[in-house]
Amino acid sequence: MVQAHYLAGLDLRGRRVVVVGGGSVAQRRIPNLVAAGADVHVIAIDPTPTVESEPAITVHQRAYAEGDLDGAWYAIACTDDPDVNAAVVAEATEARVFCVRADDGKAGTAVTPASGHHRDLQFGVLAGGDHRRSAAVRAAITAAFADGSSLTVTESVSHAPGVALVGGGPGAADLITVRGRRLLAEADVVVADRLAPVSLLDELGPQVELIDAAKVPYGRAMRQEKINEILVARAKAGKFVVRLKGGDPYVYGRGFEELQACVDAGVPVTVVPGVTSPISAPELAGIPVTHRGVAHEFVVVSGHVAPDHPDSLTDWSALARLRGTIVLMMAVKRIDAFAQALLDGGRPGATPVAFIENASRPDQRLIRADLADAARVAGEQNLIAPAIAVIGPVAGFTDADRAVPL
Repeated sequence: MVQAHYLAGLDLRGRRVVVVGGGSVAQRRIPNLVAAGADVHVIAIDPTPTVESEPAITVHQRAYAEGDLDGAWYAIACTDDPDVNAAVVAEATEARVFCVRADDGKAGTAVTPASGHHRDLQFGVLAGGDHRRSAAVRAAITAAFADGSSLTVTESVSHAPGVALVGGGPGAADLITVRGRRLLAEADVVVADRLAPVSLLDELGPQVELIDAAKVPYGRAMRQEKINEILVARAKAGKFVVRLKGGDPYVYGRGFEELQACVDAGVPVTVVPGVTSPISAPELAGIPVTHRGVAHEFVVVSGHVAPDHPDSLTDWSALARLRGTIVLMMAVKRIDAFAQALLDGGRPGATPVAFIENASRPDQRLIRADLADAARVAGEQNLIAPAIAVIGPVAGFTDADRAVPL
């Protein structure tokens, strides 16, 4: 048998990579390109909200034009227009730039393997264009590494129609549960949040429909009613749908609303808990939300609405009187109002505050302040979402108290 492709590992650190197209294929490929350190440029007329809001890439919101591959080391043609994809491949070939063509792999000069990771090991699988088979082999390798078992390959696993609400954890791909990852590998349709472990989307076979359900803070967002409709409609069409969320489905994830929609429609539905960020994000930054003799309780609060908003259900005066830990979610934009509400309720201005930005991701950042200066420090440090705020004595634990990562 003639070997169709030559497997190689590309060092893309700091090198220009051009992705033409901003749909579901781009959404799958971009996280791993970013993780590899590539200088990613996306050219797309209408990128998905997740692609458009990715801070680590450059998005050019326009049509492809000849010359866009100048200086590129690698390219991906993934628009929904075959003529545009063909033009990208032609320019890449002329410039001797390897190019993946998503809609017709054989017409490109490179193909993307079904890839996976285990600790510092990377592996890729090519199966001569049989994407279901390469995905099945990749899943078997991943499972074997995870539990230390022998390698057993089962071709293309199918799942009964229905919906699984899967918590993906705080962001890192290896913090999703074993059950969640298994169900993701069996999905016909994946409806993904922006804060889900997006690097796992690159493991989906091309036959899997990916739907971007991103809710960009104060930006583009898919209505919850529309998400519910999609889950029910795809399941009733005989598909197994995974609703992939960041954190846990039931912690500010509107998971129970989605479960109710499925139950009302007679659609089988299951829930897979996820590692929730109000606990895991502080933990990854070296901060416990409880500690003997320091904090006997912790409270998780949504910052979606301001303290004085009529829709607010939070008693901020009662929170201020607590001696334990307060974890604020979705609070970046209004941190000044929340801090002032706690100060007005009697919480001391010297109370330690810790902001954890992009928890579990390579660009995780820990910013320290006290309650009186929290808003000023957040502004000076250009704190951005996703980030949480930890307020209380535990937020003052020093670097000397922190664990050394393995």
